[in-house]
Amino acid sequence: LTAGVATPPLLFPRAFSHVLREAANMTFKFDKLYRLGAWGAAACMVAICALIALQVTFRLVDALLVLVGLSRLGLSITGVSEIASYLLVGATFLGLAYTFVHHAHIRVTLLITRLPPAIRVWFEVFCLIIALAISLMLSYGLIGLARESVQYNDVSSGFVSIPLWIPQLVLATSVGLLCLALAEALFMALRIAIRDPASFREATAPDESEGH
Repeated sequence: LTAGVATPPLLFPRAFSHVLREAANMTFKFDKLYRLGAWGAAACMVAICALIALQVTFRLVDALLVLVGLSRLGLSITGVSEIASYLLVGATFLGLAYTFVHHAHIRVTLLITRLPPAIRVWFEVFCLIIALAISLMLSYGLIGLARESVQYNDVSSGFVSIPLWIPQLVLATSVGLLCLALAEALFMALRIAIRDPASFREATAPDESEGH
């Protein structure tokens, strides 16, 4: 739950930009949901920065007061580290689907780039199926975990008693959005593989429309 935020978890390959180019009439129909998740992740990041900035400010004020011979104010945010760690969950996972559909996940294609387009497209379909299956299992497990937390009223053991179902629900929602994005990408990849597999292009190939 406390993974780095700068780069989302590298659980799955990045989105397939060639699918979007070849199926020009196909777009991610739930892109607004993915963007909403990204905004949620951004809000969590802003909240973390604000909490830490306030905590540091309170400590600086106390230090300055001591230097001039005055008593401390003693202001602090109770459980700031714990709150920030849970906000980090949202900042890390809510942007998963958005990152996927915008080709931002790191991908190693040293071997499959040497395959003919008609063969490689089926490798892409296979990878998407595996990724979707793993995501669905993870989402199912997280939903079950959140249900148990609600049933037994589980709370965090720190200074602030935060119901554990809240961050768990955020996790489940984030992975659910990723499942939706993977399902859309799989549909588009299958469409190319069945209709015109030879038209499949390299994911890193430049988009001719970008220069216009």
